[in-house]
Amino acid sequence: MKIVAIIQARMGSTRLPGKVMKKVLGKSLIKYQIERVQRSEYIDEIVIATTTKEKDLPIIQFCNQHSIPYYRGSEENVLSRYYEAAKLFNADIIVRLTSDCPIIDPQVMDQVIQYYLENNYDYVSNTLVRTYPRGMDTEVFSFDVLEKVYLEAKESNHKEHVTSYIYQHPEIFHLGCVTNDVDYSHHRWTVDTEEDFQLIKNIIEHLYPLNSQFQLRDVLLLLEEHPDWYEINAKVKQKKV
Repeated sequence: MKIVAIIQARMGSTRLPGKVMKKVLGKSLIKYQIERVQRSEYIDEIVIATTTKEKDLPIIQFCNQHSIPYYRGSEENVLSRYYEAAKLFNADIIVRLTSDCPIIDPQVMDQVIQYYLENNYDYVSNTLVRTYPRGMDTEVFSFDVLEKVYLEAKESNHKEHVTSYIYQHPEIFHLGCVTNDVDYSHHRWTVDTEEDFQLIKNIIEHLYPLNSQFQLRDVLLLLEEHPDWYEINAKVKQKKV
C-alpha cells in the first residue's frame, strides 16, 4: 500500500503571485513545507502537482534541483491534475496538501493519516470541523475514491477544489473528521497574501534557527510572546470554496 502526498503548487496565485517560491532565511516556502512533510511516519512519496503553464517553470526547476517528483497538468482542472498524478505515481492512498502551508506540523498530518488508516472512512480531514490553525490542512482518501470523483464530478467548482464533491455528498461518501481538544481555528498560518507571508516569515525567522523541527505548540508559545503578530493577518478573509 503506497501513501503519496500530493502538493498542488503554482506560481499564479491571484493575491500573492509566486508565493511558493518566496524565501525566508534563503530558503523557499515550498522547501520548508517539503522538509516537514518528509518527516511523516506514513508518507512513502511526495509529488508536486503543478501546471503546464510556462510561468510554473520555476517550480519544475526547483523539483529538478531537489530531486522531487512532479507532475504537470491542467491549471484550472486541479481534480484531473491530482488524478493523473496519483495514477502516474501508483498511489493507493493520497494525502492532499496545498503549497500555502509551509509550517504544517508533521505530527498533526500523521494524526489525520493514522485516523484514516485505523478506520473505515472514504475521506478523513481536519478541515470539516476546523479546530486546527489554518495551515495545518490535511485530507486523506483512497485512489478509488479519487477516481470516483474524477469520473462523476462535472461542475467546475468541484474540478477546481478536488475534494469538495466528496464532502458535499455525505450520502455517498463516509466522512471522518479529526479535531483538536482546543479550538485554534482562529489562527491563520497559511500564505495567501503579503500579510500572511509576513507572519510566517516572523515565525520561521524566530523558530527555525533554534529548532528546525518546531511544532504547532512552539508556534503557539511564540505567539503568546508576540500577541501583536496575530494582528498582522487577522483581517485577511479566506477565499470561499
